[in-house]
Amino acid sequence: MPDSSTIDELIACPRCDKTPLFRAEQYYCCKACDVKFPLIGELPWLFAEPGASLGEWRNRLHFALQQLAHDAKRTKSELLDSKLADLTKRRLELMLSASEQHRHTLKNLLLPIDMQSLDASYESHLALRTRLPGDQGLNTYYANAHRDWCWGDKENEASLDQLRQALKASGNPPPGDTLVLGAGAGRLSYDVHQQLGPTRTVAVDFNPLLMFIARDLTRGEQLQLFEFPLAPRTLRDTAVSRTLSAPNVVRDGFFLLLADVLRPPFATHSFDTVITPWLVDIVSEDFPIFAQRINALLKPGGRWLNFGSLAFDSPQRRRRYSAEEVIMLVEKSGFAAPEVLQADIPYMCSPASRHGRIETVFTFAAYKKKDLKPPPRHKALPDWLVTGKEPVPLLPSFRTQALSTQIYSFIMSLIDGKRTIDDMAKLLEQQKLMSHREAVPAIRQFLTKMFEDSQRPAGF
Repeated sequence: MPDSSTIDELIACPRCDKTPLFRAEQYYCCKACDVKFPLIGELPWLFAEPGASLGEWRNRLHFALQQLAHDAKRTKSELLDSKLADLTKRRLELMLSASEQHRHTLKNLLLPIDMQSLDASYESHLALRTRLPGDQGLNTYYANAHRDWCWGDKENEASLDQLRQALKASGNPPPGDTLVLGAGAGRLSYDVHQQLGPTRTVAVDFNPLLMFIARDLTRGEQLQLFEFPLAPRTLRDTAVSRTLSAPNVVRDGFFLLLADVLRPPFATHSFDTVITPWLVDIVSEDFPIFAQRINALLKPGGRWLNFGSLAFDSPQRRRRYSAEEVIMLVEKSGFAAPEVLQADIPYMCSPASRHGRIETVFTFAAYKKKDLKPPPRHKALPDWLVTGKEPVPLLPSFRTQALSTQIYSFIMSLIDGKRTIDDMAKLLEQQKLMSHREAVPAIRQFLTKMFEDSQRPAGF
């Protein structure tokens, strides 16, 4: 019987895969790599390059807080307009007050990110391929925290019911030691642990804001957070103060940790069940390779439960898999034919927003039938970019970008507050970069994008 008070024997080094890690009061240490993996906000920080990943999150936090301050300043400036309608003024005042409180709350929640940490060079960060997704920041899934812990009971119950049915369809064995990859704000992991009876549940995500929220709520605390709906139903729904809480304190055997799901910091054959909620279609790794990683994490006869969307968004069309291809690839990855369920459930239906929808979710349960050779460690970047010692390939996209950059740089050098678009087009034609007829719409398109970008708030 595993010890439900610890997961130390499950954890492996995310750099070299060696086990076990040495546990100290404030960190884990890999003696083979001689690297310490700190506890940040009481949670294990198990990125392959802990100092570099912590530094990147620190930068994102700094930018997020700066952006909130900038937005507040911009709102204050708009409020000085004497021609504002009363309702518009009330809305802007509500947004200003909420954003300032939100900034303060974020700063307090994320204080552990500002702690001193091991330093790491950018080169070592690249060499270990632990680059964080550029399209995901601190607030990317912030709205999910409100769904998970405030108004989303119907959605949460529907999600758990899909997993419960998948377990039943596959023979309903006990979940045992359970790993949830991409746990987000943690509600599904919590519900699984509370209601489906795993021995231990380990919830993993790379976003510290969501993990810190889950940490506080699952141990019985409440958080007061603002929700900012994209399409508020009424003026007062522009910014809504919510009280987030869990139904009960989570029972023993529940663990949260911060890591990259593509470099999972666990020993092979550690888990009886691996759950991937809303994950397989958004990770950067090709699905067949990711399926092999799941295989390696599972014990013989272990089970993979997948739940969510199949909205694969790869730039390569061959990697935008259909449901039939997913089933086929699961079987090719060492699993028995999966039991599949599909259902329409509510998704992000906030009572303050007009943006809720019904989502057709794809759920499967697949038993591990045989071991496969684990895939190589995930690489976010190619070797020529990492080492700097190999020739940079002259890719077709680089050729196109080089020409575009040359033209755009020249256009930018022509902006002096006096020249018109027509003047610039004539100069491009003189430089034999493009004809006047081609240059006018090209310059207008480029400047339009520059102007629109300058008006759009930056994300974080």
